[in-house]
Amino acid sequence: MHLDVLDLRNFYYRTQLGRVAQRAIRDQVVRLWPVQAGQTVAGFGFAVPLLRPYLAESRRVIGLMPGPQGVMPWPAGMENVSVLCEETHWPLSTGMVDRLVMMHGLETSEQPSAILEEAHRVLGPGGKALIVVPNRSGLWSRRDITPFGFGRPFSLSQLETQLKRHGFTPERSCAALFVPPSQSRFWLRTADFWEQMGRRVGPWLAGGVLMVEASKQVYAPTRGGLGAVVRRPLKVLEGVGKGAPEPAMNRGQGGAA
Repeated sequence: MHLDVLDLRNFYYRTQLGRVAQRAIRDQVVRLWPVQAGQTVAGFGFAVPLLRPYLAESRRVIGLMPGPQGVMPWPAGMENVSVLCEETHWPLSTGMVDRLVMMHGLETSEQPSAILEEAHRVLGPGGKALIVVPNRSGLWSRRDITPFGFGRPFSLSQLETQLKRHGFTPERSCAALFVPPSQSRFWLRTADFWEQMGRRVGPWLAGGVLMVEASKQVYAPTRGGLGAVVRRPLKVLEGVGKGAPEPAMNRGQGGAA
């Protein structure tokens, strides 16, 4: 079940731990996807804290918030780009999105397959999705004081398998939130150090969230098309060099004689 938008807003914007989590995940997103001008960038679930770096240069930024969660205006002090939607029917044209970020949208949904199908639909050719989910091996999925303690956590293999089943090709993966989910001043003040350390040591230190970048698979058409037609042998000149068949009347007369 999706979390309430007010609880998510209060965590990310009104608690120090939430601001630490927002910065750690957003830095990884920008590292994977540097800002590029002219792209359409969308977020599903509660991904708006990760989209701010893209506001200035992107052609369009859209924050999709599912109905069971609720919606809030975002960004503050600017023209609103967030919209309330059905979690399995997004108000976007097919192939419209260049970059799609999902956070707090997959693990808390009762219809994850339908969500991934909709994500596949809205991505254009060459489009990429970045899925952020709680790491089942991390500390953050074991504490319900943060939004990552709710819903179904994933292992890397589980998430990649889900993506492959719905027409995506996983390309890169990383983790974030290496600092423990604690309100202690020590951990909060040293959060940047732990994030840098976690990126260096990799698998030996489990991050609180997994992030998988996946591209949309586009299959070649299976119809014969022009190539198949051209390869078929032409029959216009068939029979050249062969004698014409004898008329039926002549055949009959020859037999009688």
